[in-house]
Amino acid sequence: MVDELHITSLIVHALPDRCPDFDQVIKQLPGAQIHGTDANGKFVITLEASTAGAILDGVSQLQQTPGVIGVAMVYQHVEPLESLNTEIAHVDHTA
Repeated sequence: MVDELHITSLIVHALPDRCPDFDQVIKQLPGAQIHGTDANGKFVITLEASTAGAILDGVSQLQQTPGVIGVAMVYQHVEPLESLNTEIAHVDHTA
């Protein structure tokens, strides 16, 4: 098994009057970060985990949270952990 980092971005829509509660739920979810919110109850969130199953568990937990209207996965990326510490050479693309 290869050690990997799974990164998923999500848009979560919650009832606006439940947003303060939902904000705390996200902060308690392992690997979750809030990147943006609006007054209508929309959240931009990323989840990071070592397996796709752990990502799906996090999505399921969000879907089952009282006040959540919907959870939409926007993007998923998987990266081998060993590549995260590899320096990337800069390439000048100006011509």
